[in-house]
Amino acid sequence: MFRVDRKKGPVWYAKYRLPDGRQVKRKIGPAWTGRGRPANGYVTKRTAEAWLREVLDEARERWVPGSKAHEATFADAAAEWLRYCEQDRGCKPSTMRSYRGSLNGRLLPAFGAMKVGDITPLHIERWLAQLPVSPRSKNKMLIEMHGVFRRAQKVYGLRDNPAAQVERLRAPRRLDLQVLEPEEVQALVRAAACEQDAAIYLTAAYTGLRRGELLALRWRDVDFAGSTVRVRASFCAGVESTPKSGKVRAVPLAPDVAATLARLGQRERWTADDDLVFVGELGGYLDGSALRRRFNIALERAGLRRLRFHDLRHTFGTRMIAKADILRVKEWMGHADVQTTMRYLHYTPRPDDARLVAEAFAVTAPLSVERLAAS
Repeated sequence: MFRVDRKKGPVWYAKYRLPDGRQVKRKIGPAWTGRGRPANGYVTKRTAEAWLREVLDEARERWVPGSKAHEATFADAAAEWLRYCEQDRGCKPSTMRSYRGSLNGRLLPAFGAMKVGDITPLHIERWLAQLPVSPRSKNKMLIEMHGVFRRAQKVYGLRDNPAAQVERLRAPRRLDLQVLEPEEVQALVRAAACEQDAAIYLTAAYTGLRRGELLALRWRDVDFAGSTVRVRASFCAGVESTPKSGKVRAVPLAPDVAATLARLGQRERWTADDDLVFVGELGGYLDGSALRRRFNIALERAGLRRLRFHDLRHTFGTRMIAKADILRVKEWMGHADVQTTMRYLHYTPRPDDARLVAEAFAVTAPLSVERLAAS
């Protein structure tokens, strides 16, 4: 630690070497040369020495002997994390597309050139604070950063995970689901641009299949005799893979859907067992983005409010929870956790609840309005 006399006054500096061998020179602050308590922003020799000890102690804690965290950039660590997620963990193409979108759009421009060992929780907190996105999106990126740093701990010897020390933001949860009434589903079907679109809207609402599962549905999966649709695959980001839960499931095939699919199966081509039920050009996969655009047009044509295609799945969940037990609905919808299915419970009609409340407050001699006023 040393003092440099400048025209505007003396300044304390520190020069030290990090455990990884790098030499660092940093300005501590303007030196206090007066008597008594130093003015705000000024540093005494004692406080400068304390500052240096704290910096060195923190550096010794952060760096593991033999660590390469001072060589690898965040971009290096992110590339390794993506490789690990895709090749070792086998994450779905849709998941990888989401990860790459966050990294390329937000994380790499902010942290890509920084060494992973130099990024602190304060860096992350300040960066999150200035992002013009929702708390939910910020939490999502924080989770992804946590994964990058956790992988860097194993690969590059990073001692601490700075993202683990940043608290997640409180994100308001969406309390109400957007769903269609049965009459609205029929209006949407009538407003469809073609017979196939009408069939896919009806199937989505009556089976709860996700859009990717509908796009990957094949004729062999439709069991007309057993009144069942088997969900074996999902198509997303240009790749067919397993459903989101990773498991095959069976969903009831309602008579209206069976009749609609049977009519669709009378087309001239693409009706073999291995052919797709909902086909695009030349029998290939249907374009999901184009399907969403036609869905929005059909909503407008039917005079319905703006909804997402995924809300057809919510429509199935809210209608079925009123008729079947929660475990069956969980199985039909392919939820990994029953907590996900429980969000539909408040749609369950309970006609006896009002009677139970009335019985709980019943008295032997009901009070008249006059007696209540007098009391």
